Amino acid sequence: MKTGRPSNAATRPSAGGRGTLAGTLATLLVVLAAPAAEDAQANGERNRMVEEQIRARGVTNSVVLEAMRRVPRHQFVEANLRRQAYDDQPLPIGHGQTISQPYIVALMTELLEVKPGQKVLEVGTGSGYQAAVLFEITTNVYTIEIVRPLYEKALRRLKEAGLPESRVRHGDGYFGWEEQAPFDAIIVTAAADHIPPPLLKQLRPGARMVVPIGPVHATQRLVVVQKGEDGKVKTRSVLPVRFVPLVRE
Repeated sequence: MKTGRPSNAATRPSAGGRGTLAGTLATLLVVLAAPAAEDAQANGERNRMVEEQIRARGVTNSVVLEAMRRVPRHQFVEANLRRQAYDDQPLPIGHGQTISQPYIVALMTELLEVKPGQKVLEVGTGSGYQAAVLFEITTNVYTIEIVRPLYEKALRRLKEAGLPESRVRHGDGYFGWEEQAPFDAIIVTAAADHIPPPLLKQLRPGARMVVPIGPVHATQRLVVVQKGEDGKVKTRSVLPVRFVPLVRE
């Protein structure tokens, strides 16, 4: 029987212990390196998206292009679709809604001609991606989503991006956000068969709205609405598009 004196095994780590520690450190390094590798891959995919899908089609506003490079689109789609996040197509986000094709997001943002500090209203938050892109240009972004599960998801994502919770609302975007009006720009990310009068009223004189107009489940027109300083309204069609319909309460 041994005395109470500790053995060498108790006072020195065994070779097996050193091996276990080294293995743990190696595993930790792999775990830490994985997000960095994923971020690098996503950055590369975003750059290709901007150059091949957006700039090549004529979007040239450098502020918009940089915003599209910075916002991690893969964080605004469902986990099972993340590999397709930077593809040249819209993607489903549930509840019959979609996240728009990257080119359309960039084009609509460019057409708004938003300046830093200007107040922007988005109707149809959806995944939150368009609002996040706008937030890279101006911190004064407000957004409304009528589908509660989408609103709740987008709220979490946009809070992580830094947008205050008070700027994201659950409600019927057709009626805008009257208490925050007037707005320097309004963007509608679902199709209506007419320009919603409440949104037009909340548009500041000299400001503009971008909205898809046309029949449900058919080809619509992407329209730029310009409200003159005298309150008169002019519209111009940009290109044919297909958006999900504007959901109403």
